[in-house]
Parts: sequence; C-alpha cells; structure tokens
Amino acid sequence: MKKVKITAIRRSVYPDLMEKYENPIEHACEVTIGDSWVSIDGQKPEGFCNAAWSCIESFVKTLAAGGGNFYDGWMKDPYTAMLSCNDGFRPVSYYLEVLE
Repeated sequence: MKKVKITAIRRSVYPDLMEKYENPIEHACEVTIGDSWVSIDGQKPEGFCNAAWSCIESFVKTLAAGGGNFYDGWMKDPYTAMLSCNDGFRPVSYYLEVLE
C-alpha cells in the first residue's frame, strides 16, 4: 500500500454560529494550517482527529490502495483529494496526496 500525506490547508471559523448554537467547549479543534500527518497502510495517523478521520477515511484508503480519480476528474491530479471535516463551526480543509 502507498503512504498518504494529509495536510491541513484551510480552517474556517464561524463565530456567529458558535454564539448562536454551540455550548462553550475548551478544546474543540487544535489543528493549525500546515499541520500534516502520514497515513501508513490506510490507517489513521497517530494524533489525527477522530471526527475528521471519519470524513476522509474512505478517500485515504482508496489512495493508499492505488485508486483515485474521484468523481471522474474532480481533481487536477487524480491521485489527490481536497476534503473537509464536518465541524459546522470550524471546518478544516485537508489535502490528501499519495507519497511515492
């Protein structure tokens, strides 16, 4: 299987939604733009967010197995993907790429 690098590319924050709907929490998300992890054998990297992993896991496993070309040409490089976690208050966008 191939290694897949996961890089945090963008993080959005919606304080208006947080104020209106979210209960205050101390450590909601500690991802910083530029943080990266490497998935080996399609497994969740140590320290990677469980909730974010559930959003990207199938794509990582497909890339690790040599697949790609998601949605018939969605990405310029068919062996990459751009995905976000499903946190509606502070979503993080992750770039997935196969390491040769």
